[in-house]
Amino acid sequence: MRRLILLLLIITSCTSKNKKTNTDFTTVFEKSQGLETATYEQTIEYYSDLADSYSEISMKAIGETDSGKPLHIVTLNPDRKFDFDSFRENKRIILINNGIHPGESDGIDATMMLFRDYVNGALTLPENVVLVTIPIYNVGGSLNRNSTTRTNQNGPKEYGFRGNARNFDLNRDFIKSDTKNARTFAEIFHLVRPDVFIDNHVSNGADYQYILTHLFTQHNKLGGELGNYLHNKMMPKLEQKLVDKKWDITPYVNVFNRTPEQGFSQFMDSPRYSTGYTTLFNTLGMMVETHMLKPYKQRVEGTYELMKSMIEIVDEDAELIKTERAKANDFFLAQKNYPLQWTKDTTKTSTLNFKGFEGEFIDSDLTGAKRLKYNRNKPFVKDVTYSNYFTPTVEVTIPKAYVIPQGMHHVIDLLELNRAEMIQFEKDTTLTVEAYKIDSYETRKNPYEGHYLHYNTKVTTETKELTFKAGDYLIQTDQPALRYLLETLEPQAPDSFFNWNFFDTILQQKEGFSPYVWEDKAALLLKMNPQLQIQFNLKKSLNKDFADNWYAQLDWLHKQSKNYETAHMQYPVYRVN
Repeated sequence: MRRLILLLLIITSCTSKNKKTNTDFTTVFEKSQGLETATYEQTIEYYSDLADSYSEISMKAIGETDSGKPLHIVTLNPDRKFDFDSFRENKRIILINNGIHPGESDGIDATMMLFRDYVNGALTLPENVVLVTIPIYNVGGSLNRNSTTRTNQNGPKEYGFRGNARNFDLNRDFIKSDTKNARTFAEIFHLVRPDVFIDNHVSNGADYQYILTHLFTQHNKLGGELGNYLHNKMMPKLEQKLVDKKWDITPYVNVFNRTPEQGFSQFMDSPRYSTGYTTLFNTLGMMVETHMLKPYKQRVEGTYELMKSMIEIVDEDAELIKTERAKANDFFLAQKNYPLQWTKDTTKTSTLNFKGFEGEFIDSDLTGAKRLKYNRNKPFVKDVTYSNYFTPTVEVTIPKAYVIPQGMHHVIDLLELNRAEMIQFEKDTTLTVEAYKIDSYETRKNPYEGHYLHYNTKVTTETKELTFKAGDYLIQTDQPALRYLLETLEPQAPDSFFNWNFFDTILQQKEGFSPYVWEDKAALLLKMNPQLQIQFNLKKSLNKDFADNWYAQLDWLHKQSKNYETAHMQYPVYRVN
């Protein structure tokens, strides 16, 4: 009898849905009637209690942030399995990122309620989806609460600050990874390997009728059939589901100090941004952008409904998403060329039936200049041109491999973090490689996220034979990290490691000359090289500034000699074709 009772207890404990159910899971948002958002401590405690109470939920601390506190991931799996490799083949994984800008707290509160409602039976658990959330990504910003810095925003009463513990905007840090937050995000991303990524935000910009806007990753850049699925199926299905629920939605309104009815373009999310980064691994990405001027309660409720609708779509299209992502990996591995830079395709546009407010420029009593004023008493519905097709402007051939000297450890560290497959030469190895010289570049005059970014970078190429040391790295491109490698290691890519100043030491010449010494040597150089003498004379005759600048002449001659250092402007990452 005792054995029977013991057996029944074991069976009951193993099959019980709830581990404990006496905790009040009403959120701070709900208790405040939609006026307040949970603090960092309240949010983490809430998920911890949820995981203690429901065996479908697991909570785990991972890595570090600049605040000194870890990041967390909370996983909701109806099957109660939390080893990602155990269900990756059969389930689609959605990763929800909240609080990257903690003042934009809508997703923090909406996700807490969403997870609760799935496990307590208020919502039907999806059969084919596992949900993962980072409750608050910008921990330091969340701890830095105030009620004034979101100048344009209507609630909540208090919220976190945009900058993290080191005042970085984390939604500009995914490629350069200056912060511990970004490095831990990469660890989480490659652990989870999500099929779909959602990043919750609040918009800045124009005034209009919508509470919800979406910012899907740019479909041409996502590429191939996966991009077509995003643009032609996933996005329209999301819009229709929300309209059916009486939640109108429109693409993110990408304007500043002008009215949307003039037309606007899709935002090009380069890899510095979250969805641009996730695109490099063929993840379907979307930012939610609620409208800053709408009441906080409506914004959170809209975010909740949008995420619920997206989960429904992923549940319905689970097999299709799996298939299209597999095709996307094969698609890029089969390409000969890869686009690095993009511009709007002026031959294709879409038309939005846009719900806005009349806006006009009137005289400002404050400045005396013209100011933009929206009139909410004059709503309209108009056809608006939306530029959401892009075309490449710069492409490169995809090399078979890259070679990186081991001394570039700051680059190697990030490649390893992002699961790039690399091998080290076991002995000194001579290879024929394509080498880049930095031909020209421009640099921003103002600091941007701790850097003075380069842009308009151009290179010249030379094929040469080089000997690499034992311990240097060979990185073949036939691997899942292909797009990450191309976007970071090709200098012309907008968010390349070069443009983010990782290689600025090559831009500074280390050895020079004393004019009084070099002039005699330069004269001997010209005497021994008649062809160089002709080039020198021609340059002086065609370029008056050069002819009038004695130092420029000596410097030019120095750069034509064997005395000139080979490392200057030599990009230290080499291509094997």
